[in-house]
Amino acid sequence: MNKQLITTLLISALLTLGGCASSLTGDSYSRDDARAPQIVRMGTVESVRLVKIEGTKTVIGPAAGAAIGGVAGNSVGGGSGRAIATIIGALAGGVAGAAAEEGVTRTQGVEVTVTEDGGQTRAYVQEVQEGVDFIVGDRVRVMTVNGESRVVK
Repeated sequence: MNKQLITTLLISALLTLGGCASSLTGDSYSRDDARAPQIVRMGTVESVRLVKIEGTKTVIGPAAGAAIGGVAGNSVGGGSGRAIATIIGALAGGVAGAAAEEGVTRTQGVEVTVTEDGGQTRAYVQEVQEGVDFIVGDRVRVMTVNGESRVVK
């Protein structure tokens, strides 16, 4: 298998990783949550602020980066210099792959602070959802299923 094909496959795997991340919006449920009973609490939005939700940090990004860096390093130099270039390429690629994975899967979030009708004030962070804007004073529902909560209008 040639080096260009390996590099193309590894880059494709890394870019596909963005599609593997689960959604953190208020209207997304996992299969396990779909039929589970939910606790519903009503409340009023007290404050809203934009936040960043960090990306995933799995072994896929560093492994793909290390493989690509190792292949690239192996094509440089000759003899013992080739081995050193391969190792350096793999290390640098691993670091770059980890950063790329985290960057590709990072999302824009919103922190919604809600005073619930029972008197408790809690802040909830979820991914920004297109077409859904929370405004101070909005009446909202806080839905909790399997220990995970979301704020919905």
